[in-house]
Amino acid sequence: MTSPSHPWTIRPAREQDGDRLAEIYLGVRRQTFLWVDPGRFHREDFAAHTHGERVFVCEDPHATIVGFLALWEPDDFIHMLYILPDFQGRGAGTALLSALPDWPARRYRLKCLVKNTRAIAFYRAVGFEITGDGASPEGDYKDMQLSGE
Repeated sequence: MTSPSHPWTIRPAREQDGDRLAEIYLGVRRQTFLWVDPGRFHREDFAAHTHGERVFVCEDPHATIVGFLALWEPDDFIHMLYILPDFQGRGAGTALLSALPDWPARRYRLKCLVKNTRAIAFYRAVGFEITGDGASPEGDYKDMQLSGE
């Protein structure tokens, strides 16, 4: 589904998207999480980290995959939202979120690394509130939940 103001197409991931999604996941993590040893990130992480999740992809008008969102449905938990750097700030992330079932009525949750300040600002701008704190091997994070309308 696209519109002139939103040139993105959001669709369910297909099996043949796996290699491209793994490349995006690996590349964006290495470019964004500069405080983590890049040797800790591997191409096969995508398949392992999204096992059992519902994955949505975002395509540009040329059907090029520019990002994805992985959702753990039993908990309405947005596990991952990754957009290629050249496409960040252009509405792709917002398009992925808007395509979620019952968005924005459902109170989706996520965790965002504290050092990923740009992502925290993005999530706050689209209606998430910080609800707690935690720690992970990649660093401290904020628990966030979509605020009720």
